[in-house]
Amino acid sequence: MYVTGEYLRKHQTWHSEDSEWKAEQILKMVNNHNLMPRTICEVGCGAGGILRQMQANMAEDCTFVGYEISPQAFELCKEHANKRLQFELKDFTQETGVLFDLLICVDVIEHVEDYFGFLRNLRTKGRYKIFNIPLEFTSIGAARGWPRDSWDTLGHVHYFTKDTALQSLKDAGYTVVDHFYAREFDRTSSQSSSLILKLLRRAAFSLSPNLAVRLLGGCPLVILAE
Repeated sequence: MYVTGEYLRKHQTWHSEDSEWKAEQILKMVNNHNLMPRTICEVGCGAGGILRQMQANMAEDCTFVGYEISPQAFELCKEHANKRLQFELKDFTQETGVLFDLLICVDVIEHVEDYFGFLRNLRTKGRYKIFNIPLEFTSIGAARGWPRDSWDTLGHVHYFTKDTALQSLKDAGYTVVDHFYAREFDRTSSQSSSLILKLLRRAAFSLSPNLAVRLLGGCPLVILAE
């Protein structure tokens, strides 16, 4: 199971407004490791904006496919489709005999009830995998009673720290190659937190990134794995 019900009604854009920034984080990891994938698949592609941004910034012989199980999101994907970018209204975990140079999975595993089974299923279907995982298990979150009403507002059923995210991948059979914090608090267009909280996060991060994220959050984790 991925996402259903109230979440779908409240997030009809499927966070397409965040696609450019999220694609930048994926491309940063690709470039950091000089990856040159020719086949890229996004599992849980939402409205398709991330793949469209990646297509605009990668080699012209690279092909892309996005898998999405929501008919509502799939309808939004269609405007991005072209010869080298296709979308499938399918559950990727049911696919057999596929192998991509790169799989990307952005803000998905926190929605999946059996995320260990999900991760094990993906592992053999891509040479490299890049995950973007929100880190919501924080001190400030605990103080605010998180995850209060989290199912309705975000659709998340799991909450991660940096350590639990990395260990989950290792327990599912992955080798973690690299990871970095995506500095969401630096986004000028972000509406996810107040200006004061953004400034606190930025100042704390400059002193101790790991401690800052544990205390105040504001940084999803981008992970490259094999």
